[in-house]
Formats: sequence, structure tokens, C-alpha cells
Amino acid sequence: MRLPRRMRAATATVGLTCAAALTLAACGSDSGDGAGTGSGEIRIVASTNVWGSVAQAVAGDRAQVQSLITEPSADPHSYEASPADAAAISDATLVVYNGGGYDQFVDDILESTGTDTATVDALALFESGTGSDLEDGHDHSGGTAPEGDTHEGETHAAEEGDAHAGHDHSGINEHVWYDLAAADAVAHTVADRLAELDPAGADTYRANAEAFHSQLHEVTDVTAEIAAAHANTPVAQTESIGYYLVTSAKLEDRTPADFTDAVENGTDPSPAAIAATRQLLLDKQVAVLLHNPQTEDKVSRDMRATAESAGIPVVEVVETLPAGVDYIQWQKQTAEALAAALDAAR
Repeated sequence: MRLPRRMRAATATVGLTCAAALTLAACGSDSGDGAGTGSGEIRIVASTNVWGSVAQAVAGDRAQVQSLITEPSADPHSYEASPADAAAISDATLVVYNGGGYDQFVDDILESTGTDTATVDALALFESGTGSDLEDGHDHSGGTAPEGDTHEGETHAAEEGDAHAGHDHSGINEHVWYDLAAADAVAHTVADRLAELDPAGADTYRANAEAFHSQLHEVTDVTAEIAAAHANTPVAQTESIGYYLVTSAKLEDRTPADFTDAVENGTDPSPAAIAATRQLLLDKQVAVLLHNPQTEDKVSRDMRATAESAGIPVVEVVETLPAGVDYIQWQKQTAEALAAALDAAR
């Protein structure tokens, strides 16, 4: 039986603390100013190359960005942080991460080292209600955004009269990088943080964030086309990683709840849940299967094989950037792959 996702993330860091403490004593910065370097150079560390790409789009050539998880085959839930990772986080000027236990090792390192480093937590921004004009369907029931987290020209999706159905915040789906409004909020918050750290570059950071915002519309244009052509089309997922993409495209996820709940809790789905999901595919009750190869196991491999044998297109949705693409390119390519699969199925 697999550990629940958050337990797997936390367990991966248990053996880190002692080794990290020794390494940090040798590798940590002596500046003591929370900026992470003695030279005044800004260093941004991101938990994954997804958030690293967003941060780089904002930082441009004024700051270094180091992503700790970069392998396309890596599973961030079970990532084992190294002492070198701990040193990088301790020496960072700004840390950008997913939050919510997805990349728990970041919180663990920050807590164990006592480093007073500026951070941007994507899931916290999502929960706070910081939104944009990129997508509707958000119910950010956490109230208004924390002070300083609102960027000019944007609104809070949780303001009175602006809450929508579509998100279950009793158990928030942690894969918020597929929520383009959340990525937009991260970009603008990174710009604000960097403007505080480097006032001379404030205009550049904020202009870069606005450019990133504009580029995100290239992705929403694709999801809008999917919604126009395929609204309410049933799909299935081997896990709920593509939830926000499916929601944005106005598709209907028919995956049995017992199946997805088990996967998200890190347990094996029951035989009944597996049988129901397999039958969904065999009977062609869905047009497309979304599959995450990074967390593939016997059950998900079987579901993919069943879909392929039934002639149902499979679209891969992953948790780290493929080589050679940035965040915008990756999100657009994934949306286009979904659109092509739906067109083929029809």
C-alpha cells in the first residue's frame, strides 16, 4: 500500500535534517541578512522547474533561478531532498514553491534551518482568493488575499458576489500549476517580492509579470476553443492532476470518485473501483483518458492499456516541465494535445 501523497512528501525529508544541518554549517551564507548571499546577488530557488519557469519569466536576466526538481520522470510527492538542496534554500533570496504539502521538503528545510527567507506559496495564493481575468469557475473560499499579495489591475475571485462553483475546497486539489489564474498570481507576487528586494528592477519585474499574464491568454484561448467545441464531453483520469485543465475546458470528469479518492490518498483503489473505471473505458463512456506517467503504477498502467485497446485517446499530464520548454509552451502544448484528442475521438 502506498503512503498518502502528503505523508510520502513528509517522510522523504525525515532523514534530511541532521545531514542538512551539517552541510548548512559549511555551505550556508554568512550574510545573515535573509537575502541569501553576501554579494547582494538575488538568488531564486524553486521546488520544481514548473515554478522555476514562472519565476524566471518574471526575473528575466536580473536574478538567478535554480529549480530543485527538474527530471521529467521525477515524482515531487516522493522527492528526497539532499543537503545541497537544503543549502540552496537556506542561501536563497526568494523561494517559490507549490505548498500544501505537495513539496513539503521546502517547509521542512525552512523550519529546520530557521532561515528568514522571502517565499511565494502557490497554494496559499490560490486559497487566499487572488485571481485574474484568465479563468472563471473559481470558488476561493479563503477570503481576501494576504496584504501585499494583490497585484495591480487584478481582482480577488473570492470577493462578495464573485464566487463560482467548480472547486472543492474541502479537499483542495494541490495541482494548482494547471490553474492559470494561480500561475498568474504567483508571477505577480514574485514581481512584488523582487521589487522589494531589488527596487531598481521593480519596473522590469512588473512589466515581465504583465507580459507573462498576456502570454497565459494563449493557453486560455485553446481551452476556450475546447469548451466551445466539446463542452460537457466526458473524460476520465488515472489521477486528478488535470482537474483544473478539465474544469477550464468545461469537460466532465466521469472517473469514479472511489478510484480518484484512493489514488489521491495514496492507497490502492478497491477492486470495485478498478472494475468500474475499467468498464467506463471498455464501454467508451468517455472520450479521452488523462494519464500521469510520473506516478504510474500497475493500476494506472492497466487503465492506460484498457483505454488504448478500446481506441480511447490518452493525453499525458505531468508534474514537471519536459526538456526544452517553458511554462507557457508546456501548458499550451498540453491543452492542444487535449483538443486534438477530443477532435480525434469525435
